[in-house]
Amino acid sequence: MRVVSVNVGLPRTVRWKGRDVTTGIFKEPVEGRIPLRRLNLDGDRQADLSVHGGAAKALYAYPLEHYAFWHDELGEELPFGAFGENLTVEGLPLEEEVAVGDRFRIGTAELVVTQARVPCYKLGLRFGRRDIPKRFLASCRTGYYLAVEVEGEVGAGDQIEALARHPGRVSVAEIMRVYASDRDDLATIERLIALDALPEDWRRYFEKKLTEKIAASIAETIGRRVDYRPVESGGAARAAALIAPLREEDKARRPRAPRPRRNTAAT
Repeated sequence: MRVVSVNVGLPRTVRWKGRDVTTGIFKEPVEGRIPLRRLNLDGDRQADLSVHGGAAKALYAYPLEHYAFWHDELGEELPFGAFGENLTVEGLPLEEEVAVGDRFRIGTAELVVTQARVPCYKLGLRFGRRDIPKRFLASCRTGYYLAVEVEGEVGAGDQIEALARHPGRVSVAEIMRVYASDRDDLATIERLIALDALPEDWRRYFEKKLTEKIAASIAETIGRRVDYRPVESGGAARAAALIAPLREEDKARRPRAPRPRRNTAAT
């Protein structure tokens, strides 16, 4: 396993669909030893920090093995960094094999896998094609983000060493499968909510989706709408918390059986 290329870039403003867009998607290979800190490689920045960057997305790795696929798809040679990745890597486990929480040493830095890359429209901007984000997601060749546990330096040609496998073994591909297509796989969603290695924003996202699914199922069963109510607990407790007030409401609305009239006529 090795680093093929280290790629960095600063935000720039470009014209896209009739408006100015500031983006850090454009990365270019750099030589030498590059310091890697908690939030960035030196010389690299993100533009919109509300959705990009942060400790859980300090570094984005993309496998060299996927470049052949995109060459065939797009009919062009692509430079390293074409997908906005900081590290173009070879031999690193692919999305189906690597799990969130797996740890690696790259150069003198230690990193942990945190999440898949969900493409936004700026990937389409990078290629000048609006269809690229959807094709990228459908390809299941997303690459993945890593957080920095120990700062250090990285450079092209560095060997990559596997340090530890997370015991939960939830792969990056599994997360994207549930996110993008199999949204009714509640058992896997439960696992993701409980996965401590998954960033909190992802866990909240799946928590919300699971509770909404439970609410919709209850609504379908009882024949009326159920409002979404977030519940901090497991699936069974979620269902119980949603069902209990509905039972009380139904009990209160249920007409009482008439009391039998007492016959007071003389016999």
